[in-house]
Amino acid sequence: MDYLIFAINPGSTSTKTALFKNEEEVYKESITHPHGEIEKFDSVLDQIPMRRALVLESLRKSGHEPKDLSCVVGRGGLLPPMKTGGYRVNEKMLDLVLGEKISPHASNLGSVLASELAREAGVEAYIYDAESSDEFIDVAKITGMKEIKRRSICHVLNSRAVAIKHAKLNNRQYRDLNLIVAHLGGGITMGAHMKGRLVDTLADDNGAFAPERAGGVPLLDLIDLCYSGRYTKGEMIKKVRGMGGLRDLLGTSDGREIANMVENGDEYAILVMKALAYQIAKGIVLVSTPLKGEIDAILLTGGLAHIEFLVDDVIPYVAHMAPIATYPGEFEMEALALGALRILRKEEGFSEMG
Repeated sequence: MDYLIFAINPGSTSTKTALFKNEEEVYKESITHPHGEIEKFDSVLDQIPMRRALVLESLRKSGHEPKDLSCVVGRGGLLPPMKTGGYRVNEKMLDLVLGEKISPHASNLGSVLASELAREAGVEAYIYDAESSDEFIDVAKITGMKEIKRRSICHVLNSRAVAIKHAKLNNRQYRDLNLIVAHLGGGITMGAHMKGRLVDTLADDNGAFAPERAGGVPLLDLIDLCYSGRYTKGEMIKKVRGMGGLRDLLGTSDGREIANMVENGDEYAILVMKALAYQIAKGIVLVSTPLKGEIDAILLTGGLAHIEFLVDDVIPYVAHMAPIATYPGEFEMEALALGALRILRKEEGFSEMG
C-alpha cells in the first residue's frame, strides 16, 4: 500500500515542508521568514495563521490537496519530557502549546500546524522525536536548586537521524554505538547517545551561543539584567532566543555575511567565530561525561557545519577524543516522514500524552 505523508518543520526563521510517497521524497520546500516579517508578531503563537497559509500553499504547489494525504507529521517542539519516537497529536498536547504552558519556540507550532491540516484531510497527525525526548540517566537530572531539574532539550530529530545514518554508513547498528552529536544550527545543542539512548544533552540555553541564541551566560549577571528595569520579560526572552548570539555580537545571523566578514579580515568577527568554535568544543567535552571515554565517533551536523573554517577550528580541541565525521545540513524532513511511515505500516507504535 502506498502512503502519502506530509511533513512540517517550523523553525525560528523558516518553515520546511516535504511530501513523501512511502520512502521517496517527491516534493520539498523551505519557506524563509525574513526577520522583518517575524518581528511583526508579538509571540510565536501569533505566527500560526501566517504559517498555516504558507503550509497549505506549499502542499498545493506539490500538486496535492489535504484530502490526498495519509497522515501529517510535524516537528515536536519543547514539550514536557517524553520518550523518543512517535506521538499522536491530541488535545492535551495542543493545550500545552496553545495555552503557552511550555517554553516559546517556533518548533512548538509543528503539532498545531500538523493537527489543523490533518483535520482538514480527515487523517491522523503525529509528531516524531520531539526536542524534549528524555532518556536521561538519573544523575544527569540533578541541579543545585531543588525547584529545578535538568531535562533533555536538543535537536533530537536531526541528531538521531544523523546518528542512525552514521551507523548504517559504517555497517553498524545505532544501538551498538556510543556517539556524541553536535547540532550546529540556529540553536546549538549536544547529545550523548549511549547504545541507542539519548542519556544526556546540552540545551541551547546553557551551552554554546548560536546565530540567534545567547547560550549559557553568567547567571548573576543575567539576574541583574532581568531586574534592571530596562527590559520586560518578553524582551529578555528575545535576548536569549531570537536576538542573542551572533545576531547580537555581529549584527547578523546570516552565515554568508559572517563568512564575508571573516574573509575580509574583520578582526572582531574572527574572534567571535573562534569563540564559537571554542564553546562548541567545550560543549562536546561536557556532554561526553556519561560515555566515560568510550566514544565511537563525534558527529557535527546542522547548517553551521557547512562553514569549513568553523569546523576546522573545532576539530583540534576534540580530535583526541574520537574520530570526527561531519554531516552538514539537516535530515529532519526525512526523519519525520520515515518515522510516520513506520507508524502507518505498524512497524512501530506511537504514544499519546495523558
